[in-house]
Amino acid sequence: MDFIVDIGALQVLLLTVMFLSVMVEIKTGGMGIGVLLGIVAAGVFWGSQYTRGLVELYHIAVFLAGVLMIIVEILLPTVGLLAGLGVAAMLYSIVLALGGDIGALAALGIALIISVAAFMLIVSRLPSSKLWNKMVLRTSSREEAGYVSAAQQSELVGKTGEVLTELRPSGTVRIDGRPVDVISEGAFIQKGAQVVVLSVNGSRIVVREA
Repeated sequence: MDFIVDIGALQVLLLTVMFLSVMVEIKTGGMGIGVLLGIVAAGVFWGSQYTRGLVELYHIAVFLAGVLMIIVEILLPTVGLLAGLGVAAMLYSIVLALGGDIGALAALGIALIISVAAFMLIVSRLPSSKLWNKMVLRTSSREEAGYVSAAQQSELVGKTGEVLTELRPSGTVRIDGRPVDVISEGAFIQKGAQVVVLSVNGSRIVVREA
């Protein structure tokens, strides 16, 4: 029983190293010590599973295909599709290698949690690759940079206009010769009536019948 537990712990450790090396490679985009450790961990994991008769060459081929797709994505960044397919192929082959049952999913989940936690601890110290920069949003839509959710039309306050469509309570009013979407205070206003703008809050323009 202790031997089986030790084997399970070793599998989780090897998977953690593999996952961490993939994350580091995507972040840095360069062949380094992380990739070497990942290759060694993958070799030990698949070698041990194969010698124990738990996997077939098909499973190993699916895993290697996933690794190849990630490498191609790093060298020739597209829209991230290959990287996603590569990760899916790796996870699928690993689940099959671990038995394809709930225990396999548990071991996979534990390894992913540990590797993500370790990656978050070291991510700030690693350089960034082109693929990583495409995956992570580094800018924010701030008003100082010219991004606004709606144009502020405060100059409309106090102006009058003609109702183009019935306000029930929202509709369109012609103000200064152009159509403006507005909302009444709550009362129904017929088409052709004159209204005055009471307030403007972003895209919400409140009017009242004049």
